[in-house]
Amino acid sequence: MAGILKVDKYQDFNGNDIMTSDGSGNLTLNNAAMKNTPSFAAYLNTSQSLSTGANTKINMTTEDWDTDGAYDAANSKFTIPSGAAGKYRFNLNVRAGNTHTARMVVKIYKNGGTQFIQGENRWAIGSGTTFVSVNLTADIDCIVGDYFEPYVYMEYSAGLHGNSTERHTFWSASKLIGA
Repeated sequence: MAGILKVDKYQDFNGNDIMTSDGSGNLTLNNAAMKNTPSFAAYLNTSQSLSTGANTKINMTTEDWDTDGAYDAANSKFTIPSGAAGKYRFNLNVRAGNTHTARMVVKIYKNGGTQFIQGENRWAIGSGTTFVSVNLTADIDCIVGDYFEPYVYMEYSAGLHGNSTERHTFWSASKLIGA
């Protein structure tokens, strides 16, 4: 037996809208606890030179989105805003330019200190054109005011590859629900 329930909004016992529909099948979640926000995505829109053998902050100054104004594009820094403590999924992808790099380490720094988490890749030095990417995904428990910054360490570096129309070097974070 099948049934159909037609409503334009779901409310709690106090009359607060939990979810609404526009009548065309588009739902809006009105409860902050059910949204993956705050959330941001930013990228490197031009190539960036690096110092070989040094930790270098990645200048991801172009935003795709920033739901809560928590991403400081000028400083490539994401800060957990008031009322938004919880677990966040971070994703950082770094692409080296034409290089014969033997080692690349991508890092997320927390609260201006040293690295909090890292991902690394090593490969044999060869000849020809080589574009190498390293991706790091991490779930991090955050409190209000924690801030995070993307870094990279490279040996034999030719710099990072950035592009204004394609996302080669990028990072993002979203608050996890249900975690």
